Amino acid sequence: MFRIEAQVDAERRELLRSRLRDTNTAASPVLAALRTSPDGHEEPLHVWATDDSGALAGGLVSRTWARWLHVTYLWVDAPHRGAGLGSRLLRHAERIAREERSCIGVRLETWDFQAPDFYRRHGYTVACAIPDYPPGVTEYTMIKSLA
Repeated sequence: MFRIEAQVDAERRELLRSRLRDTNTAASPVLAALRTSPDGHEEPLHVWATDDSGALAGGLVSRTWARWLHVTYLWVDAPHRGAGLGSRLLRHAERIAREERSCIGVRLETWDFQAPDFYRRHGYTVACAIPDYPPGVTEYTMIKSLA
């Protein structure tokens, strides 16, 4: 007999994450090797741009793991859009990932109304499209090789 519950519980979440990590590590020699290598450590990579007044003009929040750059956010303030700042932020993060962290690829998610064309111009391809996520919107997972 099982009791099923739905509740937010940080302790159980961490226990589940730990057990899943251990199960996956035991099942995959690749993950097992990764867990003991420097590539298995997740490291944040954030790139910021400020304007002449020192105000935030844009930024990119990402992390590197398993020799991949995972871009979480790329944002440019409206007055600075169209000036190439987003491209500069993205190229800067890609350069650090490739040259300093030996990354082989980049992955990110974007919605159809955000920036898929921007990323295509920078060499990204669609690896996955999820229609109606959220309803009426398509989410794209995009990737780029850094090799």
